[in-house]
Amino acid sequence: MAKLADNEVRAVLRYLRMSPQKVRLVADLVRGKNALEALTLLRFTPKAAAEPISKLVASAVANAVENKQFDAEDLVISQIYVDCAPIRPWRRFAARGRFRPIKRRSSHVTVVLRQQTDAEA
Repeated sequence: MAKLADNEVRAVLRYLRMSPQKVRLVADLVRGKNALEALTLLRFTPKAAAEPISKLVASAVANAVENKQFDAEDLVISQIYVDCAPIRPWRRFAARGRFRPIKRRSSHVTVVLRQQTDAEA
């Protein structure tokens, strides 16, 4: 993993039981936005991936406020990316004693918050 700057905080969600393709749709909505604005946006997003991503961003904000004494209003989502996690092979039974293979996909989500300074705003 890359080294974080002094004004950045990272939070990771691993083994989310949801396809990375579906999670990336929600991650693209909040990339580059203010963290509190992103939480409000995720609250009203009608996708299943919005809830775990909302919890992840809220956790990153809480970590930044508690551990690094950042101001919550100054935090911006500088990076959010979704990677593939292990794929579980599964099967669904079909007609005539056969079965159809299914891939149960999961994903790892990483969010990096950056404290925005007055000069950047």
